[in-house]
Amino acid sequence: MSLEKPENFIEALIFASDKGISVEEISQVMEDSQLQKIKPGKVQDMVDNIRLKYDSLDIALELVFINGGYQFLTRKEYYPVINQLQIQRSKKKLSQAALETLAIIAYKQPITKLEIEQIRGVNCDYTVQKLLEKELINIIGKADTVGKPIIYGTSSLFMDYFGINSTADLPQLADLQTEGNAIGEQAE
Repeated sequence: MSLEKPENFIEALIFASDKGISVEEISQVMEDSQLQKIKPGKVQDMVDNIRLKYDSLDIALELVFINGGYQFLTRKEYYPVINQLQIQRSKKKLSQAALETLAIIAYKQPITKLEIEQIRGVNCDYTVQKLLEKELINIIGKADTVGKPIIYGTSSLFMDYFGINSTADLPQLADLQTEGNAIGEQAE
């Protein structure tokens, strides 16, 4: 393997990154390391070549664009075995309350804790704290209302965890509703 080939350095950067790495970030790292100055357009071409290389190989990895950056991930067809491993290793599962709170934040963000509590009908101090500790949500500011309550939103780790690029990729609430969930009579 040649160290003169910038594509190899780019592949190594993507592999070594603990989260998605953007084309601009790759270009900047290459320039800062004094290896070679590569324009983002050329970096994109090299990333596309790396993706094609991995697509042509019969291996479990693929190069995926998620949340504004590139990552090496296991191919979807290997999900069942990877999921089983995660189940066995997972000791810090999200509780039902945490899942509900996370869903409310994902769909209603930006949102304050009071608004979350009004939707859930219970105090959610502990749940919000746990979601912050797990870095699935972020504090994104303060509201311009009395008391200046903290406003929450989902984090990039949330996007990575669920494999989406933005909250627009979340299932639409209308898609999730079924006839069994309807209250009252439906007008025809």
